[in-house]
Amino acid sequence: MAIDIFMPALSPTMESGKLSRWLKKVGDKVSAGDVIAEIETDKATMEVEAIDEGVLAAQLVSEGAENVPVNSLIARLAEDGEDLALIEKTAPEAPAAQATLAQATPAQHSGAAPETKPSGNGVVASSNMANPERVKASPLARRIAKTNGLDLSQINGSGPNGRIIKRDVEQAKAPPQQKPTAAIQHGAQTTTQPEIMPLDGMRKTIAARLTEAKQTVPHFYLTIDCRLDDLLTARKNMNAHLDGVKISVNDFIIKAMALALRDVPDANAQWGGDHILKLKQSDVAVAVAIEGGLFTPVIRAAESKGLKEISAEMKALAGLARDRKLTPD
Repeated sequence: MAIDIFMPALSPTMESGKLSRWLKKVGDKVSAGDVIAEIETDKATMEVEAIDEGVLAAQLVSEGAENVPVNSLIARLAEDGEDLALIEKTAPEAPAAQATLAQATPAQHSGAAPETKPSGNGVVASSNMANPERVKASPLARRIAKTNGLDLSQINGSGPNGRIIKRDVEQAKAPPQQKPTAAIQHGAQTTTQPEIMPLDGMRKTIAARLTEAKQTVPHFYLTIDCRLDDLLTARKNMNAHLDGVKISVNDFIIKAMALALRDVPDANAQWGGDHILKLKQSDVAVAVAIEGGLFTPVIRAAESKGLKEISAEMKALAGLARDRKLTPD
């Protein structure tokens, strides 16, 4: 039975994407977990992994294809003993939304199509059970694990189809009986679920007026210079005693912002339209400049992390951003 591979949804809001390049050719052997293509969105470029094994029989979307709809058929795998030529010949035509291709993939319907079995999205992430010898993990999870000397084969994945994601690695590197963090000592709640604060009539009016002012009234902004002599001295002393790690000024700023949000919880909030969401952990976004744009990877729960951990995670995220390999997790 031919195995259909579909365009994956890389985020909840993704409707289409660009197939940047194929990493397997027609006729190549594909195993579960093999990276077969790269998909690009406006936010990141992600690797596409197969969740079944077989031989790549047909590529229905050309490299460079833009606006490829989510869940549209992009390729087919043949199982052992199947006729590759027949599968390629009977593959359905590419959807009309792919008219922006530099070279469309022609496909004619003739004869009876071989029986197919859909494999879900077929490419989002492969299950460890399909091939126990290969550990399935996101690129970010691999980087964090490598930085912290963790064995991915000893970590249980909570992502799609058992894929190891960032959260799993972070949990694995935490000591089994960790002392209470500064956040807990300060009385912060352990749950990460935001607190919903309903708005009364006055707050709704204030929100509407401030939004209107922000959108229609010219603004100017004040800046100040800060003396960082003590911080720079502390950084120099820390780096002199740390092996293989260099704490940056930026790492200190991330930590300081996270602690400030912890100490002033009203500032650690999001607007929800008819309510305010008060967040329980301090997630700090950091701008990373890349050629032609800007990414803002997020350090999650930065208030509970040390400077060494923040530094390692920031370096990993910055590298992924520059390589356009950031993932939604």
